[in-house]
Amino acid sequence: LQVISLGMYKVFLLNKTYMYRSNFLFPPNIPKLAEMKKKMDHESSSLESAEEGKRKVQRELERVTQQLEEKCAGYDKLDKTKNRLQQELDDLLLNQDSLRQVVLNLEKKQKKFDQMLAEEKSVSSRYAEERDSAEAEAREKETRALALIRELETIKEQKDELERANKLLRAEMEDLVSSKDDVGKSVHDLEKSKRMMEQQMEEMKTQLEELEDELQTTEDAKLRLEVNMQAMKAQYDRDLQGRDEMGEEKKRQLLKQVREMEMELEDERKQRATAVAARKKLELDLRDLEAQVDMASKGRDDALKQLKKLQAQMKDVMRELEEARLSREEILAQAKENEGKMKSMEANAAQLQEELATAERLRKHSQQEKDELQDELNSHASKAALFADEKRRLEARISQLEEELEEEQSNMELLNDRLKRASLQADQLTADLTAERNTNQQLEGLRSQLERQNKDLKQKLQELEGSVKSKFKATITSLEAKITQLEEQLDTETRYLIVGQQASKMVRRVEKKMKEVALQIEDERRNTEQYKDQADKLNVRMKQLKRQLEEAEEEATRANAYRRKLQRELEDATESADAMNREVSTLKSKLRRGDAPFTMRRVNRSGVDSDDDGDGKTDVSDLKSE
Repeated sequence: LQVISLGMYKVFLLNKTYMYRSNFLFPPNIPKLAEMKKKMDHESSSLESAEEGKRKVQRELERVTQQLEEKCAGYDKLDKTKNRLQQELDDLLLNQDSLRQVVLNLEKKQKKFDQMLAEEKSVSSRYAEERDSAEAEAREKETRALALIRELETIKEQKDELERANKLLRAEMEDLVSSKDDVGKSVHDLEKSKRMMEQQMEEMKTQLEELEDELQTTEDAKLRLEVNMQAMKAQYDRDLQGRDEMGEEKKRQLLKQVREMEMELEDERKQRATAVAARKKLELDLRDLEAQVDMASKGRDDALKQLKKLQAQMKDVMRELEEARLSREEILAQAKENEGKMKSMEANAAQLQEELATAERLRKHSQQEKDELQDELNSHASKAALFADEKRRLEARISQLEEELEEEQSNMELLNDRLKRASLQADQLTADLTAERNTNQQLEGLRSQLERQNKDLKQKLQELEGSVKSKFKATITSLEAKITQLEEQLDTETRYLIVGQQASKMVRRVEKKMKEVALQIEDERRNTEQYKDQADKLNVRMKQLKRQLEEAEEEATRANAYRRKLQRELEDATESADAMNREVSTLKSKLRRGDAPFTMRRVNRSGVDSDDDGDGKTDVSDLKSE
């Protein structure tokens, strides 16, 4: 601009000097004076257009300064937003630390709970094995008792048969004693039958003694069995009581742990809701930044269009400057020609001294105007230098803000990763807890509430997009008006070329940031979908845990029923053992009562036999005497 202004000013002075000289040296040349006057008018109009361009440049400079102030205000707002986001990030980090501690505590409790369940299962399996062995032993002893009962019945039958045979033999003896007629014939038969009867009596006595020994052995075994049964019953009662007490204690501990875990789950749910709200707030802030990036991108496009127009205007100005240079060369050539004519007409110089003095005064006046223009150009150059310094400062500020924005984005990515890990750990721990029906209902209510909030946020986002679009349209119209103003300013193309290059760099950076923000928003959407999937998995896991809890309760009920059944069977076995004891006692008493008459009968039979022997001897002696 300075070069153009100085060149135009030199052309103007040369034309003016030439006009004055021509006017003073060649007063009778009227056509040349008219031509020079026209040229002077043309140069005056060019100077006025240059002044108008300078004023336009000044107005544009004021407009750019105002835009820079607006940008500074926007950057201050971004700084405040960054500080607020940093504070929210610190709060989220604190919440994450507390969540991590809660997760560790829940993991420890879960491990203890699993260990207790494993111990309970081992104890249950051991008691089941003992129960099976006791049942097998009871069945074996019951089988032995039944075998002994059958043997006792067989012994009773044999005893009855022996008694019947004894009665028959006694009847035969009586018949033999009463039949004295055939004594000689039947003595041999009687002796033979007597020996057979004695042999049978000995055999029966031996069998009876063996049966008594076996009965005594059976009774001893029964007593030992009863003692073992009572000891086993007492041990089983003690084990059962200890197991019941242990089960009650473990049940109380588990209920206590369940209540504590429910309280911790409620706290965890509240903290998670707070984290979700904070994350949504951050999403809104990111959407605002995305809208600002979109506006900056549109501004970049507009700046590129302006740059292209300015380049075209610069070409036109360069062409006009070339034309001005050619015209100046023509004027210089004409001035040289006039110089030659002026040498030939030096004789008339004395007459024109007064006019030359007037021209000198005019020259001084023009010099004064030149100085004023030079001062204005210097002030304009100083303003341009200030503008360049302000531009460099703003560029440094923009680069600093871009670095801070990159750092903030990296912090946001780290925060998102930590939030993902904390959410995964919280979901895993929540899936392992024993959730009840009310927890499921609360989670469903919370999910519906989150869906409503999501719908409200989407609606607000649409409204914000509409408002941003309207603001953007207004900005476009204002920028179009500014573009029309810029098209009229041909003198400021160099400066705007530099500004356009810097704007293109800034736009590329903004595009890069916009892409990064879009990727972050896509990651947040994927995280939201993952949260929904995890909530569904949590519901399924809670239903599975409910079913497992119900199955465990049913198994405990079945175990209690089986324990009561075993207790009833043990009582029945005890009663049957008592009944067997009573039956054995009865049999022993019967055997004792049956042994005394048999002995008496044996004694009586031996007495009768001795009498018969005496009678037989008497009869034999009588026969011999005869």
